[in-house]
Amino acid sequence: MATYPVNMAIKPDVFAFFDAATNTISYIVKDPDSSACAIVDSVMDIDYAAGRITFDHADELIRTVIDKGLQLEWIIETHVHADHLSAAPYIQEKLGGKIGVGSKITVVQDTFGKVFNEGTEFQRDGSQFDALFEDGDTYMIGNMQAYAMYTPGHTPACMVHVMGDAAFVGDTLFMPDGGSARADFPGGDAGVLYDSIQKVLALPDETRLFMCHDYGPNGRDIAWETSVAEEKTHNIHVGGGKTKEEFVKFRTERDATLAMPNLIIPSLQVNMRAGEVPKDPDGNPMLKVPVNAL
Repeated sequence: MATYPVNMAIKPDVFAFFDAATNTISYIVKDPDSSACAIVDSVMDIDYAAGRITFDHADELIRTVIDKGLQLEWIIETHVHADHLSAAPYIQEKLGGKIGVGSKITVVQDTFGKVFNEGTEFQRDGSQFDALFEDGDTYMIGNMQAYAMYTPGHTPACMVHVMGDAAFVGDTLFMPDGGSARADFPGGDAGVLYDSIQKVLALPDETRLFMCHDYGPNGRDIAWETSVAEEKTHNIHVGGGKTKEEFVKFRTERDATLAMPNLIIPSLQVNMRAGEVPKDPDGNPMLKVPVNAL
Protein backbone atom coordinates (compact mmCIF):
# COMPACT_ATOMS: atom_id res chain seq x y z
CA MET A 1 0.00 0.00 0.00
CA ALA A 2 1.31 3.45 -0.90
CA THR A 3 2.24 5.83 1.89
CA TYR A 4 1.67 9.57 1.84
CA PRO A 5 3.34 12.39 3.78
CA VAL A 6 0.07 13.47 5.41
CA ASN A 7 -2.55 11.82 7.60
CA MET A 8 -5.32 11.14 5.11
CA ALA A 9 -7.67 10.11 7.91
CA ILE A 10 -8.06 13.80 8.78
CA LYS A 11 -11.22 15.26 7.27
CA PRO A 12 -10.92 19.04 6.87
CA ASP A 13 -13.98 21.24 6.63
CA VAL A 14 -14.29 22.53 3.05
CA PHE A 15 -16.37 25.55 2.09
CA ALA A 16 -16.84 26.15 -1.65
CA PHE A 17 -17.55 29.43 -3.44
CA PHE A 18 -18.61 29.39 -7.10
CA ASP A 19 -17.86 32.36 -9.36
CA ALA A 20 -20.33 32.24 -12.23
CA ALA A 21 -18.44 34.80 -14.34
CA THR A 22 -15.41 32.49 -14.68
CA ASN A 23 -16.87 29.10 -13.66
CA THR A 24 -14.24 28.98 -10.92
CA ILE A 25 -14.63 27.37 -7.51
CA SER A 26 -12.62 28.85 -4.65
CA TYR A 27 -12.26 27.08 -1.31
CA ILE A 28 -11.77 27.77 2.35
CA VAL A 29 -10.21 24.67 3.92
CA LYS A 30 -10.28 24.46 7.73
CA ASP A 31 -8.18 22.29 9.99
CA PRO A 32 -10.80 20.31 11.99
CA ASP A 33 -8.73 20.60 15.19
CA SER A 34 -8.07 24.36 15.20
CA SER A 35 -9.27 27.65 13.75
CA ALA A 36 -6.54 27.64 11.08
CA CYS A 37 -7.53 27.63 7.42
CA ALA A 38 -6.28 28.01 3.87
CA ILE A 39 -7.87 29.63 0.84
CA VAL A 40 -7.40 27.86 -2.50
CA ASP A 41 -7.72 29.58 -5.91
CA SER A 42 -9.36 32.90 -5.07
CA VAL A 43 -10.91 35.15 -7.73
CA MET A 44 -10.55 38.89 -8.35
CA ASP A 45 -13.45 40.28 -10.41
CA ILE A 46 -12.74 42.10 -13.66
CA ASP A 47 -14.94 43.85 -16.19
CA TYR A 48 -12.42 43.47 -19.00
CA ALA A 49 -14.30 45.64 -21.48
CA ALA A 50 -14.38 48.51 -18.98
CA GLY A 51 -10.93 47.84 -17.49
CA ARG A 52 -12.51 47.74 -14.03
CA ILE A 53 -11.39 45.51 -11.15
CA THR A 54 -13.56 44.81 -8.09
CA PHE A 55 -13.45 42.37 -5.18
CA ASP A 56 -16.96 41.03 -4.52
CA HIS A 57 -15.87 37.39 -4.70
CA ALA A 58 -12.82 37.92 -2.49
CA ASP A 59 -14.90 39.91 0.00
CA GLU A 60 -17.24 36.93 0.39
CA LEU A 61 -14.26 34.73 1.27
CA ILE A 62 -12.97 37.33 3.71
CA ARG A 63 -16.36 37.71 5.40
CA THR A 64 -16.65 33.95 5.79
CA VAL A 65 -13.21 33.64 7.39
CA ILE A 66 -14.06 36.45 9.82
CA ASP A 67 -17.59 35.26 10.58
CA LYS A 68 -16.38 31.75 11.37
CA GLY A 69 -13.58 33.06 13.58
CA LEU A 70 -10.87 31.47 11.42
CA GLN A 71 -7.19 32.30 11.12
CA LEU A 72 -5.93 32.38 7.54
CA GLU A 73 -2.50 30.78 7.25
CA TRP A 74 -2.16 30.03 3.53
CA ILE A 75 -3.42 31.42 0.23
CA ILE A 76 -2.76 28.66 -2.28
CA GLU A 77 -2.62 28.95 -6.07
CA THR A 78 -2.81 25.55 -7.75
CA HIS A 79 -1.26 27.10 -10.90
CA VAL A 80 -1.03 30.30 -12.92
CA HIS A 81 -4.63 30.50 -14.06
CA ALA A 82 -5.44 31.64 -17.61
CA ASP A 83 -9.16 32.17 -17.08
CA HIS A 84 -9.49 34.23 -13.92
CA LEU A 85 -7.46 36.71 -11.88
CA SER A 86 -6.20 35.84 -8.41
CA ALA A 87 -7.22 38.00 -5.44
CA ALA A 88 -4.35 36.69 -3.28
CA PRO A 89 -2.68 40.02 -2.36
CA TYR A 90 -6.03 41.66 -1.60
CA ILE A 91 -6.96 38.81 0.74
CA GLN A 92 -3.49 38.79 2.30
CA GLU A 93 -3.75 42.51 3.07
CA LYS A 94 -7.05 41.92 4.91
CA LEU A 95 -6.34 38.60 6.65
CA GLY A 96 -2.62 37.81 6.48
CA GLY A 97 -1.39 34.38 5.43
CA LYS A 98 1.33 33.28 3.03
CA ILE A 99 0.85 33.05 -0.73
CA GLY A 100 2.13 29.76 -2.15
CA VAL A 101 2.54 28.35 -5.66
CA GLY A 102 4.57 25.64 -7.38
CA SER A 103 8.28 26.36 -7.91
CA LYS A 104 7.90 26.01 -11.68
CA ILE A 105 6.25 29.44 -11.62
CA THR A 106 9.67 30.59 -12.79
CA VAL A 107 9.15 28.73 -16.09
CA VAL A 108 5.79 30.46 -16.57
CA GLN A 109 7.27 33.84 -15.68
CA ASP A 110 10.08 33.38 -18.16
CA THR A 111 7.73 32.27 -20.94
CA PHE A 112 5.13 34.99 -20.50
CA GLY A 113 7.60 37.66 -19.48
CA LYS A 114 8.70 37.43 -23.12
CA VAL A 115 5.14 37.32 -24.48
CA PHE A 116 4.21 40.49 -22.61
CA ASN A 117 7.57 42.15 -23.28
CA GLU A 118 8.18 42.72 -19.58
CA GLY A 119 11.30 44.67 -18.70
CA THR A 120 14.05 43.74 -16.29
CA GLU A 121 12.00 45.12 -13.40
CA PHE A 122 9.75 42.05 -13.66
CA GLN A 123 11.47 39.43 -11.53
CA ARG A 124 11.32 35.90 -12.97
CA ASP A 125 12.42 34.11 -9.81
CA GLY A 126 9.04 33.61 -8.11
CA SER A 127 9.91 36.22 -5.48
CA GLN A 128 6.40 37.72 -5.75
CA PHE A 129 5.20 34.67 -3.78
CA ASP A 130 5.91 33.81 -0.14
CA ALA A 131 6.47 30.10 -0.76
CA LEU A 132 7.49 28.06 -3.81
CA PHE A 133 6.56 24.39 -3.44
CA GLU A 134 8.59 21.50 -4.78
CA ASP A 135 7.03 18.10 -5.46
CA GLY A 136 6.27 16.44 -2.14
CA ASP A 137 6.80 19.52 0.03
CA THR A 138 4.68 19.62 3.17
CA TYR A 139 3.30 22.57 5.12
CA MET A 140 1.03 23.04 8.11
CA ILE A 141 -2.49 24.46 8.34
CA GLY A 142 -2.87 24.61 12.09
CA ASN A 143 -2.39 21.00 13.23
CA MET A 144 -3.11 19.55 9.78
CA GLN A 145 -0.23 18.73 7.49
CA ALA A 146 -0.72 19.33 3.77
CA TYR A 147 1.47 18.47 0.83
CA ALA A 148 2.00 19.61 -2.73
CA MET A 149 2.03 17.12 -5.61
CA TYR A 150 3.61 18.25 -8.87
CA THR A 151 1.12 17.66 -11.72
CA PRO A 152 2.28 19.46 -14.89
CA GLY A 153 0.68 19.11 -18.31
CA HIS A 154 -1.99 21.80 -18.31
CA THR A 155 0.76 24.26 -17.39
CA PRO A 156 4.37 23.69 -16.26
CA ALA A 157 3.59 24.92 -12.73
CA CYS A 158 0.46 22.93 -11.82
CA MET A 159 0.26 21.31 -8.41
CA VAL A 160 -2.41 19.35 -6.58
CA HIS A 161 -2.62 20.19 -2.87
CA VAL A 162 -3.58 17.34 -0.55
CA MET A 163 -5.00 18.39 2.82
CA GLY A 164 -6.05 15.40 4.89
CA ASP A 165 -8.51 13.36 2.83
CA ALA A 166 -9.15 16.28 0.44
CA ALA A 167 -7.18 17.04 -2.73
CA PHE A 168 -7.54 20.33 -4.59
CA VAL A 169 -6.74 19.43 -8.17
CA GLY A 170 -6.67 22.80 -9.96
CA ASP A 171 -7.10 22.13 -13.68
CA THR A 172 -5.46 18.70 -13.63
CA LEU A 173 -8.92 17.10 -13.66
CA PHE A 174 -12.54 18.10 -14.14
CA MET A 175 -15.63 16.32 -12.86
CA PRO A 176 -16.04 12.84 -14.40
CA ASP A 177 -18.42 14.09 -17.10
CA GLY A 178 -16.12 17.07 -17.79
CA GLY A 179 -12.96 15.06 -18.38
CA SER A 180 -9.76 17.08 -18.34
CA ALA A 181 -8.35 20.52 -19.09
CA ARG A 182 -6.57 21.59 -22.27
CA ALA A 183 -2.84 21.05 -22.67
CA ASP A 184 -2.00 23.39 -25.56
CA PHE A 185 -0.87 26.50 -23.68
CA PRO A 186 2.87 27.29 -23.86
CA GLY A 187 4.59 24.66 -21.71
CA GLY A 188 1.56 22.34 -21.76
CA ASP A 189 1.79 18.71 -22.86
CA ALA A 190 -1.03 16.16 -23.19
CA GLY A 191 1.20 13.17 -22.46
CA VAL A 192 2.59 14.81 -19.35
CA LEU A 193 -0.94 15.71 -18.26
CA TYR A 194 -2.00 12.06 -18.57
CA ASP A 195 0.90 11.00 -16.34
CA SER A 196 -0.01 13.69 -13.80
CA ILE A 197 -3.63 12.52 -13.73
CA GLN A 198 -2.42 9.00 -12.98
CA LYS A 199 -0.56 10.35 -9.93
CA VAL A 200 -3.82 11.85 -8.67
CA LEU A 201 -5.75 8.66 -9.38
CA ALA A 202 -3.17 6.69 -7.38
CA LEU A 203 -4.41 8.39 -4.22
CA PRO A 204 -6.76 6.28 -2.05
CA ASP A 205 -10.13 5.68 -3.73
CA GLU A 206 -12.00 7.53 -0.99
CA THR A 207 -9.96 10.72 -1.36
CA ARG A 208 -12.23 13.70 -1.94
CA LEU A 209 -11.30 15.63 -5.08
CA PHE A 210 -12.22 19.29 -5.42
CA MET A 211 -12.28 20.93 -8.85
CA CYS A 212 -11.13 24.45 -9.73
CA HIS A 213 -13.67 24.74 -12.56
CA ASP A 214 -16.97 23.29 -13.65
CA TYR A 215 -19.10 24.14 -16.66
CA GLY A 216 -22.20 22.01 -16.07
CA PRO A 217 -21.88 19.79 -19.16
CA ASN A 218 -25.13 18.65 -20.75
CA GLY A 219 -27.06 21.13 -18.64
CA ARG A 220 -26.46 19.55 -15.25
CA ASP A 221 -26.12 21.67 -12.12
CA ILE A 222 -22.68 23.01 -11.29
CA ALA A 223 -20.66 20.55 -9.17
CA TRP A 224 -17.16 20.52 -7.74
CA GLU A 225 -16.64 17.49 -5.49
CA THR A 226 -16.02 13.91 -6.54
CA SER A 227 -13.68 11.09 -5.50
CA VAL A 228 -10.70 9.21 -6.87
CA ALA A 229 -12.89 6.10 -7.27
CA GLU A 230 -15.47 8.03 -9.31
CA GLU A 231 -12.81 9.57 -11.56
CA LYS A 232 -11.06 6.24 -12.16
CA THR A 233 -14.31 4.60 -13.17
CA HIS A 234 -16.25 7.35 -14.93
CA ASN A 235 -13.98 10.16 -16.15
CA ILE A 236 -14.80 10.49 -19.85
CA HIS A 237 -11.21 11.28 -20.85
CA VAL A 238 -9.09 9.02 -18.64
CA GLY A 239 -11.45 6.69 -16.77
CA GLY A 240 -12.14 3.03 -17.43
CA GLY A 241 -8.54 2.24 -18.30
CA LYS A 242 -8.11 4.60 -21.25
CA THR A 243 -4.53 4.49 -22.49
CA LYS A 244 -2.07 7.32 -22.71
CA GLU A 245 -2.11 7.08 -26.49
CA GLU A 246 -5.90 7.38 -26.59
CA PHE A 247 -5.81 10.37 -24.27
CA VAL A 248 -3.06 12.21 -26.16
CA LYS A 249 -4.83 11.71 -29.50
CA PHE A 250 -8.16 12.92 -28.14
CA ARG A 251 -6.70 15.83 -26.14
CA THR A 252 -4.56 17.07 -29.04
CA GLU A 253 -7.42 16.98 -31.53
CA ARG A 254 -9.83 18.64 -29.11
CA ASP A 255 -7.40 21.37 -28.09
CA ALA A 256 -6.91 22.34 -31.73
CA THR A 257 -10.60 23.37 -31.85
CA LEU A 258 -10.62 25.51 -28.68
CA ALA A 259 -10.53 29.30 -28.61
CA MET A 260 -8.36 31.16 -26.12
CA PRO A 261 -10.03 31.80 -22.72
CA ASN A 262 -11.73 35.19 -22.59
CA LEU A 263 -9.52 36.43 -19.76
CA ILE A 264 -6.19 34.85 -20.68
CA ILE A 265 -4.45 38.19 -21.41
CA PRO A 266 -5.22 39.94 -18.11
CA SER A 267 -5.07 36.69 -16.11
CA LEU A 268 -1.53 35.74 -17.07
CA GLN A 269 -0.15 39.21 -16.47
CA VAL A 270 -1.71 39.39 -13.02
CA ASN A 271 -1.32 35.80 -11.86
CA MET A 272 2.37 35.45 -12.73
CA ARG A 273 2.79 38.40 -10.31
CA ALA A 274 0.94 36.59 -7.49
CA GLY A 275 -2.21 38.62 -8.13
CA GLU A 276 -0.66 42.07 -8.44
CA VAL A 277 -1.81 44.21 -11.37
CA PRO A 278 1.20 45.47 -13.39
CA LYS A 279 1.86 49.20 -13.48
CA ASP A 280 3.03 51.62 -16.14
CA PRO A 281 6.13 53.81 -15.63
CA ASP A 282 3.99 56.37 -13.79
CA GLY A 283 2.73 53.77 -11.31
CA ASN A 284 -0.76 53.43 -12.76
CA PRO A 285 -2.32 49.93 -13.02
CA MET A 286 -2.08 48.94 -16.68
CA LEU A 287 -2.51 45.79 -18.75
CA LYS A 288 -0.91 45.01 -22.11
CA VAL A 289 -2.45 43.26 -25.13
CA PRO A 290 0.22 41.40 -27.10
CA VAL A 291 -0.81 41.04 -30.77
CA ASN A 292 -0.59 37.61 -32.45
CA ALA A 293 1.52 36.25 -29.58
CA LEU A 294 -0.84 33.62 -28.13
